[in-house]
Amino acid sequence: MSITQEKKQELIKDFGQSQGDTGSPEVQIAILTSRINSLTTHMQRYKKDHSTRRGLLSLVSRRRGLLDYLKRIAPQRYLDIIARLHIRK
Repeated sequence: MSITQEKKQELIKDFGQSQGDTGSPEVQIAILTSRINSLTTHMQRYKKDHSTRRGLLSLVSRRRGLLDYLKRIAPQRYLDIIARLHIRK
């Protein structure tokens, strides 16, 4: 379940620190969160889809790593991003 190009560009514009910023942790976390939310709704409907479950767990793990990195280098940016995306700590 990928996100549309328009949705991705919107996330880059909203969370990027400058024009065309796609590599900052905030943008990457926002894109991963969008994909995770999409897969979560899919998994609620198709509970036995184990390959999607594996991919979902991989995305959650990758997002957790980025959040840990952001918390380590810039705690205030970490708190801002989890508040904006409504992510639990």
